[in-house]
Amino acid sequence: MHFARTVWRFFLPLLAISILLFIIGWWTAGAVFIFGAFFILFFFRDPERIPPSEKGALVSPADGRVDVVEEVEHSPFPGGRAVKVGIFLSIFDVHINRAPADGRVMETSHRSGSFMSAMRKKSSETNESNLIVFETPQGAICVRQIAGLIARRIICNLKKGDHVQRGDRIGLICFGSRTEAFLPSNALIKVKPGMRVKGGSSIIAFLPNTDSDGASLSHEE
Repeated sequence: MHFARTVWRFFLPLLAISILLFIIGWWTAGAVFIFGAFFILFFFRDPERIPPSEKGALVSPADGRVDVVEEVEHSPFPGGRAVKVGIFLSIFDVHINRAPADGRVMETSHRSGSFMSAMRKKSSETNESNLIVFETPQGAICVRQIAGLIARRIICNLKKGDHVQRGDRIGLICFGSRTEAFLPSNALIKVKPGMRVKGGSSIIAFLPNTDSDGASLSHEE
């Protein structure tokens, strides 16, 4: 199992405190801190994912539960309209974000905001977030990383001009959050609210003008 590099800034201090507490004989407190240290390892796990090979497939940018599929206004897209696929991540989900498709980063933009619960759909509009716009052969695709009630840090590993492949790691959000994908309005959407998806492997849509056979959503573990 691999772990995100950010894990060590949290894990090592907790581990050191737990060892100190055990040395001085505070067994209960030591047990609490050692539990916290290993929960941090669990949270920042970074499993390998194999993206699907279907032509035109867009993969989920995150693990979690789909809670929104709707058409919205979004300027980078033709006619200013896009389909938003919103994914809620609990603290038990893998929090690594991934690229939905091959492409080039056109821009990244960070927005300051509040930290209301990411379970509330309004958090998409009010919470601190980071938007990544990808240029693909079929047009623009966007991913928005959104902080939640506990999440206070959004990490984006990309900068303008970077090239990514479908399923590549693009960043993470710490401790419960949501991630949204903005897709062309004529994309063939393969998910609906209530479905669980895996970042980098579950197909959420197919881009138009492809030879896709409409393969179904992956549920691999």
